[in-house]
Amino acid sequence: MSSTARPARTVLISGASVAGPALALRLHRHGFTPTVVERAPELRTGGYKVDIRGTAIEVCRRMGILDEIRAHSTDMRGGSYVDSAGRTIGELPADVFGGRVEEDDEIMRGELARILYERTRDDVEYLFGDSVAALAEDADGVTVTFESGTVRRFDLVVGADGLHSNTRRLVFGPEERFKRHLGAYISIFTAPNHLGLDRWETYHALPGKLVCVYSSAGESGRTPAPRGSDAGGAGGAGGAGGAGGAGGAADAKNLFVFSAPEQPHLRDTAAQKRLLAEAFAGDGWEIPRLLGHAADADDFYLDSISLVEMDRWSKGRVVLLGDAAHCASLASGQGTGLALTGAYVLAAELARADGDHTVAFARYEAHMRPGVEQNQRMAEGFVKEMTVGSRWRIRLRMLMVRTLPRTPWKNLVARKIRDGIQAAANAVPLPDEAPAPRSTVSP
Repeated sequence: MSSTARPARTVLISGASVAGPALALRLHRHGFTPTVVERAPELRTGGYKVDIRGTAIEVCRRMGILDEIRAHSTDMRGGSYVDSAGRTIGELPADVFGGRVEEDDEIMRGELARILYERTRDDVEYLFGDSVAALAEDADGVTVTFESGTVRRFDLVVGADGLHSNTRRLVFGPEERFKRHLGAYISIFTAPNHLGLDRWETYHALPGKLVCVYSSAGESGRTPAPRGSDAGGAGGAGGAGGAGGAGGAADAKNLFVFSAPEQPHLRDTAAQKRLLAEAFAGDGWEIPRLLGHAADADDFYLDSISLVEMDRWSKGRVVLLGDAAHCASLASGQGTGLALTGAYVLAAELARADGDHTVAFARYEAHMRPGVEQNQRMAEGFVKEMTVGSRWRIRLRMLMVRTLPRTPWKNLVARKIRDGIQAAANAVPLPDEAPAPRSTVSP
């Protein structure tokens, strides 16, 4: 930026899920004026449970939202695998399932989005029910034309609009250039909790497929038990999959993962539901009943498990954030953590550079990229573990799940799982708090 150029202060953020509001929160604190545009008519509160661990914990602490995340924890007790007859093969506590350490937590994605929105709505302009139609950059800023017909000027534009980023398409080109399908799809939706699960997840594995039903404190509105309390262990789970009787939530999440080649232009919900039904046609256990709830689910979701791989995350005054820049997929378990961390780093670098985007964008990417690539490599391996292709490998895994709690090396196995996940969760170091921009007048 030349000595006479005006520092960037107004920032348009496309996307109001997690990365966008998190960035808005930090930018406002650094003296910038963010505006968030979201295609949906209102805040989207659906989705699955997401992990908060590693670097993301400290990010949330600095953002001032960690206590509220704790208050809305999923409070999962554990999980189990069942066979086709519904018999429990083995159970494991939640911390082993998630590879967690003491401070790690988990929250429903919609709850996290709500927390971030409520922390920013009084200070940040939100434009719901609209989206970016065109961007025209010049030396002084970006002229943004919205789908509504409104035209406005901003100093910078941030695409925080997910795997299928509209901002990325407008500025960098078609999605197909950057998205790499990992050979599987995921679907999730809310359904009645007919298994009576109480903060428990039940898995059923088939060749190339995995089905999970879970109920969390987030579904039922229960107050989570303190970590380390008796409710935190799996030992008290009853029956097949920790059924909680009267304590179970009214709703659960039905989650399906299945191997399939990429289906181009799979945008129609009816077509998505057909793909899901065809993938599990003829399968047993509770699957027909679980699939039956898809028809009436108002939060039905299906998408490919894919990576986004780009040589650069910025072009001129436009930069990408979170899944739009570097989707590691849900298979990494780190998409939310990377989104939160990326928002913090990007805001910090803009503050350090006093709004000079040419400096800030380069530093942001250099800081984030090594950790992002580590998480993407891990995701490739985890997708294969989620969709084991043969019955004998599934039987071998079930044998391990059944016998692990009784083996003398159980702690070594749990530590190996945990250490790999924790290394990825801490792969992006957190920078120090950024100073206030020079152009901001401090009290």
